[in-house]
Amino acid sequence: MSNLFNTIILGGGASGLFLGSLLRKNYLIIEHNKEIGAKIKVSGGGKCNITNKIVSENNYRGDKELVKKTLNRFSNKNLLNWLKNNNLEVIEAKKNQYFFKSSEVLVSFFKRNVKNIYKAKIVEVKFENDKFKVVTDKKIFYAKNVVVATGGISFRKLGASDIGYRIAESFSHSIIPPRPSLVRFTVQRSESWFKNLSGVGFGAEVSVGDKKFKQNILFSHKGITGPAILNASLWWDKGKIIINFLKKDVFSYFKNPNKQISTQLPLPKRFVKEFLISQNLKDKKIKELKPSEKEKLRLLNSYEFAPAGTFGLERAEVTKGGVNTNELSVFLESKFQKGLYFAGEVVDITGELGGYNFQWAFSSAYSVYLGIISLKKGENETY
Repeated sequence: MSNLFNTIILGGGASGLFLGSLLRKNYLIIEHNKEIGAKIKVSGGGKCNITNKIVSENNYRGDKELVKKTLNRFSNKNLLNWLKNNNLEVIEAKKNQYFFKSSEVLVSFFKRNVKNIYKAKIVEVKFENDKFKVVTDKKIFYAKNVVVATGGISFRKLGASDIGYRIAESFSHSIIPPRPSLVRFTVQRSESWFKNLSGVGFGAEVSVGDKKFKQNILFSHKGITGPAILNASLWWDKGKIIINFLKKDVFSYFKNPNKQISTQLPLPKRFVKEFLISQNLKDKKIKELKPSEKEKLRLLNSYEFAPAGTFGLERAEVTKGGVNTNELSVFLESKFQKGLYFAGEVVDITGELGGYNFQWAFSSAYSVYLGIISLKKGENETY
């Protein structure tokens, strides 16, 4: 194997592998895991949610303008066309969400079509004598371009590391502090009643700031989770979130004043029981409610609480934060060092639950590809 390449890609995840398949020649992927695509394999319990029918910059936390331009170059339609053209079948298993029947299908495709992979631990990257010097624990390589596609730091058991951030910092880039995202919340003592509801789940509306998610929530023995909560965690840093447990005003459900509260609410009985206990309310007839008790019932439409925290990076699906996008070009090239690019989760752009982070992995890799081959708008490059 020669040790001189046009492009060296650091990381054998979705971004790095897709970029390698586009470059086709004179590239090297360096992956420190024994196998490529480790995170792809576990995504969605083995059923990779690769994109969404509805994708826009509003589904992402980070530089909206950069996300918009990146998605315009390689959209969800482009990704679906690429998958179709390569006989990679996906299904709309959930509303608007596209999945593989098995994530191994995508990994197997990359194994067949992305050949130039070297398995070694990345030690450091330097720029010397007009080229990059990539030092691994086995060998030293040189390249005209280096693409950092090493991912975030969630899922350390799958080999996640902070090497991408350290490389960025060595070239004077700043890092937005990495934090867990798409992750469950732990709760404070005031919400200890949540823990008595382990296994109970239903549809609700969760609000954090101006973001609202109408999806399922699920109580666990240590906190609260479910799609709405995972999405809220992307936008939550500190402070309170609000849960509306009902689809309509709570009092619109009380049709019979002679019936008890629990018999008229369209909520799991266990939930109603624990909620009433938490508010020191008895399950009584509606006509017997005092004004102060009615106010407590209104909390079902607007229950505010401040999470104690999250389940941390080990349980987070993705990492928010990363390389500061103010220091990158529209093609994700470093403004400090020509030929140094960043793609995927290592960048400070994070998507909501529903295929958005895989879409970003592919779209950002495509932007880097255009930067490397010097196409400014992607003319003649279609899928």
